[in-house]
Amino acid sequence: MSELTHIDESGRVRMVDVTEKKPTQRTAVAQAVVHMSEETFQRITAGTVSKGNVLEAARIAGVMGAKKTADLIPMCHPLNLTHAQVDFFPDATNCSIRIEGTARIFDQTGIEMEALTAVSVAALTLYDMCKAIDKSMTITDICLLKKTGGKSGTFVRDKAV
Repeated sequence: MSELTHIDESGRVRMVDVTEKKPTQRTAVAQAVVHMSEETFQRITAGTVSKGNVLEAARIAGVMGAKKTADLIPMCHPLNLTHAQVDFFPDATNCSIRIEGTARIFDQTGIEMEALTAVSVAALTLYDMCKAIDKSMTITDICLLKKTGGKSGTFVRDKAV
């Protein structure tokens, strides 16, 4: 991209003006992966973490994060989400949980940041609820997997991270 749209002619930061853009159906899917000890993985999947249902708390936090993205990321447009979803894919072999977040909207600007925020907040919530068991957990592979709609069209990550 040859032009930085968040910088004006004088070098000042600004919110991009999307007034003239045509609203389209837009969807974004993002992921994060939380790696943990075998004990932590077993306790999360068995539902025996003393703080409660880790995955459901993280799911709620992820959806709330998507809804609050404009409050967290400077210059992000406040959006009226039409859908936000967070799902979990436990991997016993690697003692990890892949988090996938989907956000959808019919609007003039993209929804990628909302999907990325959803998985980030869900991963941080999972960490917070289990840190007493396993402070060595790591959060990795936060990335956009797919996006549709808008001027730039469809993006699909070539390979899984």
